[in-house]
Amino acid sequence: MTSSADRWAGLALHPVRIRILRSVAGARRTTRDLAAALPDVPQATIYRHVAALVAGGLLDVVEERKVRGTVERVYTLPAHGAALGPADLADANAEDHGRWFTAFVSSLLAEFSRYLSRDRIDLVADGVGYQQVVLHLSDEEFAEFAAELAGVIAPRLANRPGPGRVARLLATVLMPAEPASDTSSAAPQPAAEPATGSPDDADPH
Repeated sequence: MTSSADRWAGLALHPVRIRILRSVAGARRTTRDLAAALPDVPQATIYRHVAALVAGGLLDVVEERKVRGTVERVYTLPAHGAALGPADLADANAEDHGRWFTAFVSSLLAEFSRYLSRDRIDLVADGVGYQQVVLHLSDEEFAEFAAELAGVIAPRLANRPGPGRVARLLATVLMPAEPASDTSSAAPQPAAEPATGSPDDADPH
């Protein structure tokens, strides 16, 4: 029998569907809204993916209204969200996580490629950046760090689109790093400068 994790992965882990779910998150959207938010995706493609997400339970129709003789539907994420739950993650194996992480990274690459294709890019003015750092934390320190980070992010997730607000993509990855070899007796090396660059809104069809 197909698990909820397999169903979720099969439905959601597609570049266009990831963008649709991201656009609907925390809001009510019609297909016209989605077409405006994803101008590079043909409208017929949006309709097809929205229908698949609704059929799979990853989008809810919360309103239907007549517009010029046709029925316009309003979509939101379901109450449980459109993400894997703790039980799904606990039951997933290494192959599952490898597949999901590949989709996650592919989505980021597509987002960044779309940002780079803009007529004008200014990483500093646009607030774009990416970097890797290694944090040495005990379990207790890590728990404290995670709680502090959640405290910074959580209140802002309730922000709705509005004048002066720019949609900004924040992606996080946390994993154990391989211990660095002991270089205490070696000459000190200069710290590497963090690279800059990042995403903002994209994906191929």
